[in-house]
Amino acid sequence: MRDNPYKDLPPLERRPDGSLYRMAPAQRKQAASLIRRECCCCEDGNCIVLDDGDTCTCPQTVSFSVCCKWFRWAVLPLDGTLEAEIFRDKALKRCAVCGGVFVPKSNRAKYCPDCAARVHRRQKTESERKRRSAVDS
Repeated sequence: MRDNPYKDLPPLERRPDGSLYRMAPAQRKQAASLIRRECCCCEDGNCIVLDDGDTCTCPQTVSFSVCCKWFRWAVLPLDGTLEAEIFRDKALKRCAVCGGVFVPKSNRAKYCPDCAARVHRRQKTESERKRRSAVDS
C-alpha cells in the first residue's frame, strides 16, 4: 500500500499562545460547504483518512477550530478570501464597484476579480474611443 500523503503535510499553524485558529459560525458554514464540495477525503460527511473500519464524521465540518491538515493545506487555499479571514495574514480589501471583500494580488488592486474585468473593458473602450476621435480625417 502507498504512503498516505496526509502524513507529509506540514503541521497546522497555531496562535502565539499555542491554540488553534478559530472560525466564526459563518466561516465554519462556508468551510463545511467547501469541504463537501472539494475535499477528496470527505465522503458522505465521513472522513476517509480517519476511517479504520468504522465510519468517522469529518472533524473539520463540526469543529470551529482549524484541526485538519488536509483541509488547511489542500482545501482551504481554494477559497483565498475565507483563508485570509481565518488567518488574517493577508490584507483584505473592499471592491470599489460592488463592495465585496477580496484578497488583493498587489497593493494597487481596487476591484475584485469579477469587477476588474468589467472595469478594464470599460476603460479600454473609453480610451480607444478617445484615441479614434482625436485622429484627423
